[in-house]
Amino acid sequence: MARRLVAAQATYDGWARTSLKTLQGLIRTEVAEEIWERALGTPWDGRPIWFHGDIASGNLLVEDGALAAVIDFGTCGVGDPACDLAIAWTMLTGESRAAFRDRLQVDEATWLRGQGWALWKALVVCAGSVRDGEGLPADTSLVLEEILAAHQQAN
Repeated sequence: MARRLVAAQATYDGWARTSLKTLQGLIRTEVAEEIWERALGTPWDGRPIWFHGDIASGNLLVEDGALAAVIDFGTCGVGDPACDLAIAWTMLTGESRAAFRDRLQVDEATWLRGQGWALWKALVVCAGSVRDGEGLPADTSLVLEEILAAHQQAN
């Protein structure tokens, strides 16, 4: 029997909010906070399934233009698979993101939690870089802007 769980992001809420404070005036924190709140408001009540937990370009091996392997299972676990949807914002844009979602037939709540995971990671990386005096990292800033733009386009 499935039980209703609070979004896994709740564990990282403090970290996300601290990152938002650090990034105040550098990014559109009001939009980012709205995305984060929506992700937190989507409890997961499915049956636990395996997830990878760190699907990123460095963990996907491609041969002849096709996915050949997924590596680095150090953060895999059993639970809400929404964390593996973060690649929709970190590796895909526009039509490819829509095709990804359609192909997976992802419901709205799971999609919002996946967006929350992508946002959380981008916020933490950007805030850490700012705190270290390095400014906003270009690659992660692009991901963050993609998340914010996708949210605003959907609303």
